[in-house]
Amino acid sequence: MTVVVTGASGHVGMNLVRALMADKRPVRALVHVNHKTLEGLGVEIVEGDISDLESLTHAFAGADVVYHLAGVISLLKNEWPLVEKINVQGTRNVIEACRQNNVKRLVHFSSIHALQQEPLNIPVDESRPLVDGKRHSPYDRSKAAGQREVRKAMASGLNAVILNPTGIWGPYDYQPSFFGAALLSMANGKMPALINGGFDWVDARDVALGAMLAEKKAPAGSEYLLSGHWVSMPEIAKEMKEISDASITGFVCPMPVARFGAPFATAYSRLSGKRPYYTTVSLAALHSNHNISHEKATRELGYQPRPFRETLTDTLKWYQQNGDLKCRLK
Repeated sequence: MTVVVTGASGHVGMNLVRALMADKRPVRALVHVNHKTLEGLGVEIVEGDISDLESLTHAFAGADVVYHLAGVISLLKNEWPLVEKINVQGTRNVIEACRQNNVKRLVHFSSIHALQQEPLNIPVDESRPLVDGKRHSPYDRSKAAGQREVRKAMASGLNAVILNPTGIWGPYDYQPSFFGAALLSMANGKMPALINGGFDWVDARDVALGAMLAEKKAPAGSEYLLSGHWVSMPEIAKEMKEISDASITGFVCPMPVARFGAPFATAYSRLSGKRPYYTTVSLAALHSNHNISHEKATRELGYQPRPFRETLTDTLKWYQQNGDLKCRLK
């Protein structure tokens, strides 16, 4: 039973491919540009572009299951054309290619950012409405729009499941991802300030296993939150100091000050050619809901996220083995 993974060379994709291979599943990895990290794993590698329906139709031929992970993350407010092309139109193409090839099940990766966070004092679960309106960032709106496309397809008969993971850390983060780059910046002493905020973090390995459970167990049309543990930036720094000799700043910037300075920090990052960490979009995420419930996924699928300390330790160990980490682990 052939399984296709779009975005296979990305962070979650690398973990999912390995988990599928461990489950002795024949995997076809759809990649757009870089496939070096997939070489030697024993997977079938196919080049394609989710903005090109013809390439997807070719890639999905003979597939029974498609995991759709490919997408683009943006922390800026002026990138709607890009995120709309990849996260919305690309998802439409994936749906159409599944239909043309009679794919038996689509597992679509959305995001916690697709769901409204307010009210902040009530836990977020699968009943939360999708974000809408320009008060939300382009990325959030694009993930919500992509999720709506899958919902429409399910209503017309497509056998699909939707997953909404939270902030993802974990091994095999080669690029690295945005969250991984931020963690490395903190560990390598390059983050000038911590923010008095946090996020719900989940291990990429748990997300991969949760997706496989959803493929096998979930009723058609189901949606699941795959969350982990809410941990603040200062708490992450504290735990990092306990497991390494990282030289981490002790300065914690109040959220109002950070929000005031975010446009200037973003402009500086653009001019210097560096990836911006603290933008108005990322700061809004660090001030989002503290309680993201994975109760449904646990009850129906048996999903169990591992402790945050284990994720942090294993992630840093992997970066160390990959030559990205400058500090020493204890």
